[in-house]
Order: sequence, then C-alpha cells, then structure tokens
Amino acid sequence: MKIGIIGVGMLGEAVALNLLNLGFQVSVYNRTKEKVSKVEKNGAIVMNSPKLVADNSELIIIIVKDAVAVKEVSFGKEGIIESKNKKLIVADMSTIEPTESKEIAEATRPGQFVHLSVSGLLAMRRPISVMSVDKDNGTFDLLYKIVGEGTKQLADRKIGDILSVIGPIGNGFKATANKIPLLIGGGVGMPPIIAMAQELKDNSFYTPYVILGSEVPFPFNTSKSSLHGYHSSEFYTMPLLEEWGIPCGLASLQNFEGVYQGYVTGLAKDFLDSLSSDDLSSVEIYTCGPNPMLEAVSKLANEYNLPCQASLEEFMACAVGGCAGCVVEVQTENGPAMKRVCVDGPVFDAQSVFNDF
Repeated sequence: MKIGIIGVGMLGEAVALNLLNLGFQVSVYNRTKEKVSKVEKNGAIVMNSPKLVADNSELIIIIVKDAVAVKEVSFGKEGIIESKNKKLIVADMSTIEPTESKEIAEATRPGQFVHLSVSGLLAMRRPISVMSVDKDNGTFDLLYKIVGEGTKQLADRKIGDILSVIGPIGNGFKATANKIPLLIGGGVGMPPIIAMAQELKDNSFYTPYVILGSEVPFPFNTSKSSLHGYHSSEFYTMPLLEEWGIPCGLASLQNFEGVYQGYVTGLAKDFLDSLSSDDLSSVEIYTCGPNPMLEAVSKLANEYNLPCQASLEEFMACAVGGCAGCVVEVQTENGPAMKRVCVDGPVFDAQSVFNDF
C-alpha cells in the first residue's frame, strides 16, 4: 500500500519511520524541508506539495499543528483537493484547539458540514451537517442519528471531551430574491433546513414555511403552534422554529399526534395550492433528505415550475475532494459531469441532479 504523510513533525516522523520499517512505500510533505531529512534517508519519497503526495498515495495521513494548517494542505494551492486520484483515502490526526469552534460558528453557512473525529479508536472522520450556530458564544449545534460504530462512539462522548473538527466544508444554500422560501427536510436531512431557517429568521423580507418529515419519533418535543401561518393551528411544530417565529408543519406516515399523515411532498403540495399566483411565483424550495425524498421534491418543483436547491446526502471518506468517493452525475451547460458532493456540493440545483421525470 502507498501511504502519504503530510506533516513530518515529531509524531509524523515517528509514523513515517514505523511504516517504512513495515515495508510500506511512504511519500511525505512538510513545509519545513529540513524536517524530512531523517525519513528521506530511511527511504521516504519527499514531495513538493500535498497534491503530489495525493497523486502518489492510496492513503494520506495528515499530522499538522492546527485547523489552519489542515485547511491549507487540504484546500490551498497545490492542496489535496487538486489531485485527480479517485481512490484516495484521507485520515487526519492533527491537533485542533477548542477555540476553533468559534471560527466555525462564525464562518458556517446553511447546508455546510463539519468533519469530525469521533474517538481515538477510529481514524476516519464522520461528516455531520451543522444545525444551528451561536456566534455570540462561539458554538454550533449538530444533530445526528446513531447508525453505525462511528456515531455510536460519538454518542458516548461526554461533556468536556474535546473533538478534532474540520470545517465548515462544502457549498451551502444561497438565499435568493424569492421571498417565500419553502424549506423541506426529511430524517437526518433536517439540520441543514433548520440552519437555513435560522439564517432567514431575522430578515423581514422573507416569509419562510418549514416542513419536516420523519418515520421515527421526531428528535424534539413537538407542540402546538400559536403562530399565524399555513396549517399553524392544525399541526404541531418544532419548538425551536416556534421560538424563531417561523411556521412549520410536520409530516409522517406513522400516525404521530398533530402530524400531517403523508409524505412531505403531500404537505408541500397543499401549501403551494393555498397560495395566490403572485405568491406562488415568489417561492423557492430548499430541501435536504434521503435521495427518494429529494427526487420527489425535485419533481414537485418541476411540476410547479419552481427553483429548487437540494443538499445531497452521500457517504464520504476524506471530505476534501481527494478520494472522489462521493461523486454524483450533474447536468451542466457542457453536458453531464461528475461532481464531488463534499466540495462541489453538497447543495446543487435539484434539476441538475434529479431530472428523469
């Protein structure tokens, strides 16, 4: 196996020497050239950029001093992201200070995600969407579902534990001149939608309506709404959205109390049909959830001739564009092209991804 080491400090040097002793082919990159002399003498191949390490490796291990350095070697000039190596796996063992949380809270846009280490037992990070940010306190909230060993170990972490986090990553939602945002989230796709609602809540130009769907109990205590808005008196809502003054409808097939009995698209269609023609022309849909739901929402947007931004959910390995494990086919002006969900997305024009109607 060909392994690359980016960052040849005390730990990086030890890792590289151990791998060389085990017989692996090792490529290294370090900004300070004199630090690579020992590993080079022991057989390591010295590269002039992170991109070249990525081009010549199957696995890259990043061991640099802080989040700024991680971003530089990953996304900077001649960074990992510029490699065309489609089989690359990237693991990060860098030290990230807790102060980075404030920077993430300041920089995150709705639809972006963070890549975090869940424990010292698993090298591969997990991508999790940001649900909300508190810029005053320099914190951000994540909502996730336990589906495997990684998220199980994350759930076992205690208050006060420090996690290594890279982010924010990706291209998020973009608010437009359409004043009625229809925000539709399903399952673990709810957090980016809530993040978008938070961005819109203090802007009087917009009058958003949120639809959240789940086939398991909702991850919050539902309650009746006192807001004036579509279905606000008939259906239960998410208390956080109620606090923000944003009307919300909940949808499910599980007969939950106060919840629309049907798919999110059914509730969305009822909402769209309630609008005047002038208001309908001012709607833009923002959506995130499992692919079958996204395809159905995209079809609904096409039926009503509405713009639709969709945040895709895909399995990711490196989350910096190096491994190309999360590529999807997207229709562009020049024809179909393969795009990486992690860095080209996760938000795309829905019609460019789901167009087989």
